[in-house]
Amino acid sequence: MRGFLRMAAGVLVVASASLDLAGGAAAQTYPNKPVRIIVPIAPGSVTDVILRAAVDKINPRFGQNMIIENRPGASGIIGAQACAKADPDGYSICAVYHNTMSFNPHLFNKLPYDPEKDFEPITSLFFLTEVLAVSSATAAKNPVDLRKLAETQSDKLNFGTLGHGSLPELLVRWMNNQWSTRIAAVPFTGGGPIAQAMTTNEIQIGNMGLGNFLGQIEAGTIRPLAVTTAERSKLLPDVPTFKEAGLGAFSAQAWWGLAAPKGTPPQAIAAINKQFVQLFQEPEFKDFLEKRAVQPFVSSPQAFAAFLKEDRAGAAKIVEIAKQPRQEYKQ
Repeated sequence: MRGFLRMAAGVLVVASASLDLAGGAAAQTYPNKPVRIIVPIAPGSVTDVILRAAVDKINPRFGQNMIIENRPGASGIIGAQACAKADPDGYSICAVYHNTMSFNPHLFNKLPYDPEKDFEPITSLFFLTEVLAVSSATAAKNPVDLRKLAETQSDKLNFGTLGHGSLPELLVRWMNNQWSTRIAAVPFTGGGPIAQAMTTNEIQIGNMGLGNFLGQIEAGTIRPLAVTTAERSKLLPDVPTFKEAGLGAFSAQAWWGLAAPKGTPPQAIAAINKQFVQLFQEPEFKDFLEKRAVQPFVSSPQAFAAFLKEDRAGAAKIVEIAKQPRQEYKQ
């Protein structure tokens, strides 16, 4: 990870959004029609909000509209499959994240896409600050309280996840293994729905990007217990890290990036990379990201490919620690 960060920090992307793509006997200027971005998570989640804000900034510069298409569900598999099967013409790309590219290969048999063979990396985008939180209707004020509550009333505790193999589900499974409890994992399509369910106490626990919970934390309907990052969040300076809270044995970094179907022309990859790398380095947009507990993390396609290989190896270790069995994926 550190090696990749050093490599990504020095990346200079030189590309032009108006480069020519060969097409039969004639060349066409790219882009000459809208570009679809498949997002494998529900509208309203922090990643969806960020990507919509990004394309609003990029579209006037790009010359064509980038259009968000949400395809949530199944730990990102539905969206990843749609992207892998799309025409590799530069007009369909996708948001990818730790589940679709790193964890799913270790968790599912008969995965309908291959994260190594079916995609062209474009750029990493950002790391998420995730927070373990509870509904304010619960009595837990910290992770120690949560453990005591789970040990005595775990049959009354529901933990919102993004489905089998998602980081939240791996975390609740790890908790149950470590604490000898029976907290139930309840799948949702994104952080926004999880936050809403916690507000109404439909579920009691969640572990998602902090940006999903900020409004509810400010309103007092959700209580933060610990953040997953190595250092405390500037947005929640009084909330301990996982390590400080005694949860440091579960270590995973949530991230998002962009990829395209295998065979997408390199000129299109370079043009899209240029737009996102430039935007995510602009002070105004970086401030927008930081207010949503997100750290910008852009790179060249080559550096992102190296990161993906490293992250996939790390995911295998986390799956082993959580003792999560493989499942047959059924479409």
